[in-house]
Amino acid sequence: MGLRDDVDRFREVGEARRKDLADFIQYGDLGRSRQKEIQIPVKIVSLPGFEYDQRDQGGVGQGDGDTPDVGQPVGQPQPQPGEGDDDGDEPGEEGGDHEYYEMDPEEFAQELDEELGLDLEPKGKKVIEEKEGPYTDLTRSGPDSTLDFERMFKEGLKRKLAMDFDEDFLRELCRVEGITPREVFEWARGENLPVSMAWIEEAVREIPDEERGKWGSIEEVEAEVERESVQQKIRREGIKHVPFRREDERYRHPEIIEEKEKNVVVVNIRDVSGSMREKKRELVERTFTPLDWYLTGKYDNAEFVYIAHDAEAWEVSREDFFGIRSGGGTKISSAYELAAQLLEEYPWSDWNRYVFAAGDSENSSNDTEERVIPLIEEIPANLHAYVETQPSGNAINATHAEELERHFGESEDVAVAYVNGEEDVTDAIYEILSTEDEPES
Repeated sequence: MGLRDDVDRFREVGEARRKDLADFIQYGDLGRSRQKEIQIPVKIVSLPGFEYDQRDQGGVGQGDGDTPDVGQPVGQPQPQPGEGDDDGDEPGEEGGDHEYYEMDPEEFAQELDEELGLDLEPKGKKVIEEKEGPYTDLTRSGPDSTLDFERMFKEGLKRKLAMDFDEDFLRELCRVEGITPREVFEWARGENLPVSMAWIEEAVREIPDEERGKWGSIEEVEAEVERESVQQKIRREGIKHVPFRREDERYRHPEIIEEKEKNVVVVNIRDVSGSMREKKRELVERTFTPLDWYLTGKYDNAEFVYIAHDAEAWEVSREDFFGIRSGGGTKISSAYELAAQLLEEYPWSDWNRYVFAAGDSENSSNDTEERVIPLIEEIPANLHAYVETQPSGNAINATHAEELERHFGESEDVAVAYVNGEEDVTDAIYEILSTEDEPES
């Protein structure tokens, strides 16, 4: 196994480690990362290389004074640090070191899509530029240089095929004994031939007297005279004339393409009441942080709003959001009321919206049914999600998540996820991101 093989192996190990985001999201140190610089741990694989043996300072050499003569021994090798002396470590005492691979949010989102089998396609909303696209639209007027001649020719050709008929065959019908122009016309109409009564009358007048009564019946003509289709006639004679009309004219003009910026605002809501102890707060952070990274990577412009609440709600910074704790009660609707106010700065017509809330599902009596559910229905968003964190199992009065599930059922814009431990985090993220309905164009 050569040096090149080892380098390739190093790359394979690094790539595999980077792609396995589940362990990092569930158990890794998220605190090393920032909003746009995500630090993914990668196991160090030592590469072989050439270096001088520090013990071999003399060997066979020559020189003056203290320098050995040719062939003279140079003495025993001296111990080096880490080679079994009292200060050195025995082999295998320590685990492998880690380096950190830096991902930007776009790469993180792509890798998470592959890891969880997601395929979220962000919707552009705000129009930032209009430009001319390909000449695919048609109008009834325009400069001659944009006339769609190919389309006009096809329309004229279709008309010729529809209007043409076998004139020779009809003239033979006019030679049937005792037949009248009206009878010939009725026969032609039954055959869907586009011939006028005037044309038949003219054809009858042009028949010489000696040829009148040539055939005994129409059936005899059909049996004896071979009919020629329009296609056969065109192949035989070619096309000398295509009947164009003004209505066939169409002029090409460019399609106007709107370049839309993909903007998103994410409202993160967290219960900070006395029941939200440290472990619950950690699970909220472990769930919300990858969601923020993911949406940052998916959209051109991402804004984040952080709301903390107990019985009341207030806006906080990201730094305070995951650490703050109060001793009050819980009224979840207060956070949604504040969210509705703050979202007025992000019009639904221009912004994609995500509202993520988390807590232990404890809420004041009737607040979920009477206030939270109506507010969720009133606030337009790509997705509303609630994450319940209950590491020790459900409390008796922790019913908020269940009430949301019962009301919204299989709704395509409301998700409910349960995180009882780190092992549930990636499932919760998948549940949330896979719930969003396909955006309308």
